[in-house]
Amino acid sequence: MLEARTVALVGASARAGSLGARMIAEVARSPSRPRTYLVNPRYDDIEGTPCLPSLAELPEPVDLVLLAVPDTALEAQLDAAARTQARSAVIFGSAFDLPGTSGLRDRLAAIASQAGMAVCGAGCMGFVNVARGLRAVGYVEPDPLPAGPVALVTHSGSVFSALLRARRGFGFSLAVSSGQELVTTAAAYARYALSLPETRVLALVLEAIRDPAELRAVLAEALAADVPTVLLSAGTSAAGTALVSAHSGALAAADGAWEALAGAYRLHRVRDLAELADTLELFSVGRGSAGQHGVGQHGAGRRCARGTAGIATVHDSGLERAHVADLAAELGVPFAPLGPATRDRLAAALDPGLAPDNPLDVWGAGRDTEPLFAECLSALAADPAVAAVALAVDLVPEFDGDESYPRAVLTAAARTAKPVAVLAGLPAAVDPAAAARLRAAGVPVLEGTRSGLLALRHLLDAAHFRAEPPEMGPEMGAATPLAPHPAQVPGSTARRWRDALARGPGGAVLFDLLRDYGIPAVRARQVATRGAALAAAATIGYPVVLKTDEPGIAHKSDVGGVRLGLADPGAAGAAYDDLAARLGPRVLVCETAPPGAELALGIVRDAALGPLLVISAGGVLIEIFAERVVLLAPVTRSAAVAALGRLRLAPVLAGTRGQPPADMEAIADAITGLSRLACDLGDALEALDINPLICGPSGAMAADALLIPAPASPFS
Repeated sequence: MLEARTVALVGASARAGSLGARMIAEVARSPSRPRTYLVNPRYDDIEGTPCLPSLAELPEPVDLVLLAVPDTALEAQLDAAARTQARSAVIFGSAFDLPGTSGLRDRLAAIASQAGMAVCGAGCMGFVNVARGLRAVGYVEPDPLPAGPVALVTHSGSVFSALLRARRGFGFSLAVSSGQELVTTAAAYARYALSLPETRVLALVLEAIRDPAELRAVLAEALAADVPTVLLSAGTSAAGTALVSAHSGALAAADGAWEALAGAYRLHRVRDLAELADTLELFSVGRGSAGQHGVGQHGAGRRCARGTAGIATVHDSGLERAHVADLAAELGVPFAPLGPATRDRLAAALDPGLAPDNPLDVWGAGRDTEPLFAECLSALAADPAVAAVALAVDLVPEFDGDESYPRAVLTAAARTAKPVAVLAGLPAAVDPAAAARLRAAGVPVLEGTRSGLLALRHLLDAAHFRAEPPEMGPEMGAATPLAPHPAQVPGSTARRWRDALARGPGGAVLFDLLRDYGIPAVRARQVATRGAALAAAATIGYPVVLKTDEPGIAHKSDVGGVRLGLADPGAAGAAYDDLAARLGPRVLVCETAPPGAELALGIVRDAALGPLLVISAGGVLIEIFAERVVLLAPVTRSAAVAALGRLRLAPVLAGTRGQPPADMEAIADAITGLSRLACDLGDALEALDINPLICGPSGAMAADALLIPAPASPFS
């Protein structure tokens, strides 16, 4: 499909402006000059080119068929293409069902699949293979399309067209508008793109995860090949949307699957098209960030404390300098600390009263603008702690024709191998001519303060990723296994638990399940009478906790179903009487956990990616903080520790105001144990919550748990 040498254009038209006419014109612009056949029974020829009445009249099987026909004709025409042994097709139409009918898209997919055809669409704009010179679009796009290192795969036709027309400092190896992906998915296009030596950046604009196993394998290939993948996602994950009784499901519902995917494969997540364009432009230049360590965590917006490398910016405005500093702090973009030699070099260049700081205000009344700014940019780029340097000016058109700023940037860029960019604050004010000159020389012009700073953060992230190779296991396409979990769980244990859970798990049984997977849990006894409650309390040892264990009560504290600190039989008996009278006789008698900070750990099953792990603040803080980290299973120890560091609760775990720090190794053990449970039993679970996990200096202990079986699981 993507390198077709023979193409049939079904619905070719002589009518100016029609889809059929545009399709002919666009394919004709292909530098590869594919052999082309026009197909439409209404014409004998179109501008002198013969037009066949049907695909059955083709003199040879073709590589690609473009279908510019109404939805009502799609099924018949795709079937005709399959019968002529066409190898692939592009379906521009949306393939909507007629009123009173259904299943058109499924039938189209079945026709293509049975014939072994690749299909772009339906509901797409086609593709342009710039690297191989093939245009298969039905809409007028730039000609020639700028060649470059970006491979774009997008579900959105409008995003496809907008990026092709963006006139930014990047070009394409491949651009695909994949639409509904009835047959061929984003993963297949991305795999092909990685096979092109021209591809150095992968851009994905996706609203759904189709063929998740193949997508994960391709993302692993991109990671191993050091090809940065930039992701703009739209829509929400299916994880947890119906799990009103499971905190983990509610926390992961927004975009947990995308977050987990980005974290596992070190994707650079962007939030809008402006950030996407700036990030692609910065990556396209090919100058990697020179810093040893980066910042951020897949768009989490937090500064990484692992290293000191950062950016440096030069300004001609004190206020804009302060504005950039404020915004960078908000976004988690660090400024590099300058060494003494750099400060001395800057001080020698600056006017009196200007401090040699980073960010740097250069405006004064002394030296000429061009040599002054070139020297300051060069000095900053030469500092070992500076990973990338930017001239943060508005780059407005100068009425006197002054080109000092562009020339200063070009001079500085020629003196260093580090990234040198212009960070423009107001895109509408950017001088197009100056921006074009800079981009032609390989200097990115980032069009927006926020989006530009975020792009620089992605550049620093990429340097950090290179400095710390990922822990990759077979599911990520690597040859070596993941680091082992603290306690390997034999297969017989998983089978035993499937059988046990099929008989209906009680609250105390869930604690046994957690312990079998290396997660310490409070001792608990399930009782249904006052006498049994007192006997269990005596066995466990006072003080004890009593919790309702009645079916259908997911959040016990919400209904007054938890009684803490029961120090003697009198208190325990009175608590049981109250719970039994209000909620029912089934009660859990539990050991009192040692004091500590409260976390919540959970498993939630995503329809595309399978089990996801959710880590958040626990207890009452779960709804106050309303933050979480979502990870794909399996989770390594280092990934668990890194995830904990991204929570706002992290300072509490580290010990604050004289409180001892929590045992981080024990918490990591609990997370990796839950990860193993997710791998073994995740397909049978809709959700599993541990809330709270009490984390103290002597370990971590699960104090409560909730399990929701999958609707189609053996124990539902």
